[in-house]
Amino acid sequence: MNGSVNGGPAPLQLLDLRGKKGLIIGIANDQSIAYGCAKHCHAYGAELAITYLNEKSDKYVRPLAESLYAPIVMPCDVREDGQLEAVFDAIKEKWGRLDFVIHSIAYANRDDLHGRVTDCSREGFALAMDVSCFSFVRCAKLAEPLMTNGGSLITVSFYGGRKVVEHYNVMGPVKAALESTTKYLAHELGPKGIRVVALSPGPLKTRAASGIDRFDELMDAAAAKAPTHQLADINDCGSFAAYLVSDLAKSVTGTTLFIDGGAHIVG
Repeated sequence: MNGSVNGGPAPLQLLDLRGKKGLIIGIANDQSIAYGCAKHCHAYGAELAITYLNEKSDKYVRPLAESLYAPIVMPCDVREDGQLEAVFDAIKEKWGRLDFVIHSIAYANRDDLHGRVTDCSREGFALAMDVSCFSFVRCAKLAEPLMTNGGSLITVSFYGGRKVVEHYNVMGPVKAALESTTKYLAHELGPKGIRVVALSPGPLKTRAASGIDRFDELMDAAAAKAPTHQLADINDCGSFAAYLVSDLAKSVTGTTLFIDGGAHIVG
């Protein structure tokens, strides 16, 4: 039963991100999970800073950022020294604070991604871990001094980090590390009111996913076994992310939340 503590009707709480400032890392095009998140956060009133990978991706990302009226649009390749730091410096200068970060980037060399984990190169493993996992740690460190009133850090995982998924290969151990990192960051930053959550959508047809071998088969299998018999899309991810960065989710932290039609519960 819904009701206030004094027995009267509970006030209706609506999702409202007006006044919140957020950073979105990982938009490649209009099919990106990060774009779904950006769209929904903007729709609920948040002001956004948006990054793009490099000059080649600028032409795809900038029109999307402009459609969302983002006042900060900057390059950010986490492999390049100083680029991530420059983004946070711009946020500090423009806003002086930050309420949320949505981190949706992952990368592995093609040969390492398509080969067995057993055969993964040392350099390739380190690169995949650096871009896909350690960059989230770097975001947390840079965001912490800007989140003076608390905030939220959201990253994107996949159930291949918990169970063996054919052809997911080296990204499985990397996503497992990312989910563990989420827990430790949540524990360390919780006293400052900073929440940390990983979203785990099922397979989505994104640019990043296209690099996984036989990904269409993975999508078909996931849809077939999911209780809903359908896959999530970037809008499902976006609406959930908007909730998570809102004050309505103030007690949600340190966990991985699935948005996959229940596929993760079926063996």
